[in-house]
Amino acid sequence: MRALQRIAAVLCLLVVSACATAPPRNPLADWHASPNHEPRRARMIVIHHTAMRSAEGALLVLQTRNSGGRVSAHYLIGEDGRRYQLVAEQERAWHAGSSRWAGMDDINSISIGIELDNDGNEPFSDAQIESLLVLLADLTDRLGIQPHLVVGHGDVAPTKKDDPSVHFPWQRVAQAGYGLWPRELRAPVPAGFDAWAALRLVGYDLRDPEAALAAFHRHFRGREDREWLEGDAELLYDLQLQLMELPSASGT
Repeated sequence: MRALQRIAAVLCLLVVSACATAPPRNPLADWHASPNHEPRRARMIVIHHTAMRSAEGALLVLQTRNSGGRVSAHYLIGEDGRRYQLVAEQERAWHAGSSRWAGMDDINSISIGIELDNDGNEPFSDAQIESLLVLLADLTDRLGIQPHLVVGHGDVAPTKKDDPSVHFPWQRVAQAGYGLWPRELRAPVPAGFDAWAALRLVGYDLRDPEAALAAFHRHFRGREDREWLEGDAELLYDLQLQLMELPSASGT
């Protein structure tokens, strides 16, 4: 009798376990499972600075809430290069807010967020950038993220954010293979070139053109002018050519 009771208990536990791991099913429809699916995966990486005084303080905020509500990121990198993971990569972290890039909304759902311990008014340390490059190499390779889709928070939310600030070394990161950067040798800009169209092609949301232009200048020129500058057309034309030369993405 005791043996039968033990068997019954084990079977009960197995049933409960199976129910706990079963995919959620809507009671309003009949379930007809299909094998043609996969977990949501990240398609881009968004870099931030914490605008705080220490990694410890940033960790506290990222694990609780701030004055604006709950916020999180997948990774935090300290000034000393130490890496912290706060959210699983397959999960949606709350780091980008209302944002848009290359026509895609809800960037939180398609991105990995990386916070850098920096107050926004100082250069980023060599240890921190080297640690970031290691992480970028891992994420782009392992998750299949196209390396050029590494952008800043200010790029995807130009009307509200300016991180990772004019101090972030985008050129150094691009030389390591992540993100876009204009080449030294550039083709002449053709007659009739539309700089605004190129800015949109790069990925910027033009619903507020001045904010988009300031974000472009912050990323590629280390300043935040809200008007066109001499040389912008040459930079944008080269970036446009680089994007056109990229192989087509597959499996997206």
